[in-house]
Amino acid sequence: MADSEPLKTVERQEAASGNVFRSYNYVGTKETVAYLFNDWSNTFNINGYKNRFIWDVVKIDFGISAIVGLFTGVWDVVNDIIVSAVVDNTRSRLGKFRPYLILLQIPLSLIGLLYWFLPYFFPNTAGTFIPKLIFYFVFNVITETAGTFTDIAKSGYMSTITPNPNERVRLITLAELLTGYMGEDMPGYIFGFLYDMVTTGRWKVQLRSIFVGMGVGCALISSAFTFWFFLVTKERVPQSIERPKIKEGFLAIIRNYPVLLMALSDFFGNFAIGVGERDYWIDVHGANTMINTTLALVSGISGPVGSISYAFVAPLRKRFSSKFLWVGADMYGDILCLIFFLSGMINNNYRKLKPMLVVYGFREVFAKLLFGVNKVINADLWNEAMDYCEWKSGCRMEATTGVAKSLVLKLQNVVKSSVFNIMMKKIGYVQGLKIGTQTEKTKRWEFILCAIMPTITGALGIVPKLFWPINKKVRARMYYELSERRNSMVADYMDGLDTPV
Repeated sequence: MADSEPLKTVERQEAASGNVFRSYNYVGTKETVAYLFNDWSNTFNINGYKNRFIWDVVKIDFGISAIVGLFTGVWDVVNDIIVSAVVDNTRSRLGKFRPYLILLQIPLSLIGLLYWFLPYFFPNTAGTFIPKLIFYFVFNVITETAGTFTDIAKSGYMSTITPNPNERVRLITLAELLTGYMGEDMPGYIFGFLYDMVTTGRWKVQLRSIFVGMGVGCALISSAFTFWFFLVTKERVPQSIERPKIKEGFLAIIRNYPVLLMALSDFFGNFAIGVGERDYWIDVHGANTMINTTLALVSGISGPVGSISYAFVAPLRKRFSSKFLWVGADMYGDILCLIFFLSGMINNNYRKLKPMLVVYGFREVFAKLLFGVNKVINADLWNEAMDYCEWKSGCRMEATTGVAKSLVLKLQNVVKSSVFNIMMKKIGYVQGLKIGTQTEKTKRWEFILCAIMPTITGALGIVPKLFWPINKKVRARMYYELSERRNSMVADYMDGLDTPV
């Protein structure tokens, strides 16, 4: 009876304040700043224009791209299984994840720079030019294999820098709130302006030059801050001395109910297929300064709304369950997408620039009302699911469990990539055409594929979210018992060091 009193006290505290580990923070100022810059660096790129780069500058044929995607996707699944087992069985002075993050970040970044030089290696070649296709294929295989180590390690690492779930939420909230003011979207706006200047002939330089300049510059800056983050932060969630079996990691996706639900939600949601919205603006309305300026203005107006939305996170988490917020934010976003689509289809407004920019602006402002909730809840639920796995099984298998969760998605993506390339041919997209000169049929389908098709094809992803099992009482019990277990593990380890050999 006495043993249950501390737990009841924790549950009462949790019910009263929504807090566990209220007073102790592990991450200092230097690590917090590094965490912020790492989060900022993750989106400091021009990846929104990668389709344009491959379609119209490098010119990889859609059909061959589908075959390359099919092979590299299958290889991705195979090497994920191998790499996750290696990572989960790593025990070193640097930790479980940091050896891979520190040792591979610089060479992987340097290899990645070759991507932007493809049009210089193979200038003015056809989409079926064999040497170019071989290079593209080999490059994808190498970067996929090397990147698997850092991707898997980083995914697990983010859940181990602090054992305090409230501090974790604080870091996520702070990062998402502040990085928007640090210019993370600035490369996209600058590149959009340069892209417009070149494609309209007002700036007499080759398109490949601005891709190389911006692509390489952003990659170097982003990699530097990410590497600094790996150097100054630590892993603080202890790993079990006994190394986990590979089979246990894959079975965890079934035995760990929260992970299973997240996997199912991702699986159903991953049926979503479509083209990027940026491609719609470019191909239907042309790349022009008015569009880029308006999009930047909309971001400037909606940005503060997104920042204010973080103030809603704490009271909403206290008032509503994670499940309610997870489901509600999903439905809210789908409704906004539907309004945007219907507005475009009425009177063929999707072809009219000014009405679509107005509707886009309103959509973005209203979407930002739940921006903070979306960012924090989605990130924290996965960390919570990893803690649940440790609570139930006694060990953490972030790498293997994460891979098991993503395997089906990657197999889906292999098929989706091929379907996407075939689909672009079916709607009549012609590679290399002057901007804005695709057929009306192609333009109409590009709008449909960006505005509503992803929402329709991924709608079932909401169903598993309805069954999320971790309520406030379960959460309080889980973190109390985890804290006791971890303290005991550290004490046993220290006693072992003091024992004479």
